Amino acid sequence: MKSVKNIYKIGYGPSSSHTMGPAFATSQFMTENPKADFIKVILYGSLAKTGKGHGTDRAIIETLANIPCEIIWDLESETPYHPNTIEFIALKNGAEINRRKFYSIGGGEIEAEGDEKNAESEVYKETGFTEIAALCKSQNIRLSDYVYAHEDEDFKKYLLSVWQTMQNEIAEGLSKTGILPGGLQVERKAQFLYSQRHIDESPQTKENRLVCSYAFATSEQNADCGIIVTAPTCGSCGVLPAVLKYMQEKNGFSDDDILRALAVAGLIGTLVSTNASISGAECGCQAEIGTACSMAAAALCELFFMGIDQIEYAAEVAMEHHLGLTCDPVCGLVQIPCIERNAVAAMRAINALSLANFLYGSRKISFDTVVQTMYHTGKDLSHLYRETSEGGLAKLYKK
Repeated sequence: MKSVKNIYKIGYGPSSSHTMGPAFATSQFMTENPKADFIKVILYGSLAKTGKGHGTDRAIIETLANIPCEIIWDLESETPYHPNTIEFIALKNGAEINRRKFYSIGGGEIEAEGDEKNAESEVYKETGFTEIAALCKSQNIRLSDYVYAHEDEDFKKYLLSVWQTMQNEIAEGLSKTGILPGGLQVERKAQFLYSQRHIDESPQTKENRLVCSYAFATSEQNADCGIIVTAPTCGSCGVLPAVLKYMQEKNGFSDDDILRALAVAGLIGTLVSTNASISGAECGCQAEIGTACSMAAAALCELFFMGIDQIEYAAEVAMEHHLGLTCDPVCGLVQIPCIERNAVAAMRAINALSLANFLYGSRKISFDTVVQTMYHTGKDLSHLYRETSEGGLAKLYKK
C-alpha cells in the first residue's frame, strides 16, 4: 500500500476528484509536453456531468496558466476504466503532437493511461486490516506504532502540517458568514451553530452543536474553494477534523496524541482506497463519507487508547451504516447534501466510539469484509447515484 500521506492532501476545494485530480493531471501532461501551444481537453463521465458545478474547467484553466485551451464536455461516451476520465490533446502550430488519458480515482489521486504502477511507491506490504492487526498483536504494538515504523522520517512533521491546516480551516470557517458561491444561495451556518452551543446546557446538546459547527466550518470552507485537507476527499473533509478538535478541547489531548490518531485514521483510509474506492463517482458517497466516518471513529479509539479489536469494530460500524449512501450533489456543487452530511457523519463517528467501548466482543463483521461489501454495493449502484447529478436530490430539488 502507498503512504498514508496520500490520504491527506492539502489544497483548494471543492472536489478532490473533480478539481484537485484534474489539476494534477493537467500539470503532469504539460510537463510531458512543454512545446505545446494549445491544449484540447475532453472530459468524460462524471467529470463531464458535474464538472461545471465542481469547477473542473476552472482548475484546468488555472493550471494551464497562459496556454490557450478548448474544453469539451463529452456526456455520451462510455468510461469503462473509471467514471472520472479526462483526455488531453497537445497541439503545436495546429498539429497534434501527443494525446493521453488520465483517471481521477478519488482523493486527488490520478492514474495515467499506459503507466505501470511504481512498486517503489509502496510503503506497506500488508494490504488488509486482519493481516495488520495480527502483525501488531504479535509484536505487541499499536496501529499508530505500525504506521510510524513504515513511514519516512518526515512523516510526523507532515501530519503536524495536516493538523495545523485542519485547525485553520475550522477557525476560518467559523469566522465567516454569508452565501456560498454557485447559485444555490446556501447560507453559511457554522458560526450560527457555534454561537448556539450554550443555549441548552445539556452536555449532549453542547457536544452536538460544537461538533457540527466544526464540520460545517470545514465543509463550508471547502465549498468556498478554500484551503482544506482531504480526509479522505474534499467532499468528506469535515468529519475527521471536527471530532479531533472537539475531543482535544474537551479532554486536553496533546498534539502528539492527535498525530497518532491521524496516523490510524490515515491507515483506515488507505485500506479503503487500496481495496475498494474513495471516489463518489465510482462507488457513491458511501466511499467518501462512509470512509471519513470510519477514519474518524478509528482515530477516536486511538485517542482513548482502545485496543485493536475495538478500533476495528468502530471503523466497521461506521462504514456499515453508510452502505448504499448515494452521491447526488445538487447542481454538481459540493453543498447539498454534502455539508450537512459531514456533520451527521461526525456525530456518528462519536457514536461508533461509544459502541466500541463495550460491544466489540460481539462483533461478527470484519473491517475487511465491510470494505469489500462497500465496493460491491457501489458498483451495483445506478450511475444516477454516483456523482452524475442525474438522480436523487439533484434530480428532484428545484431552486
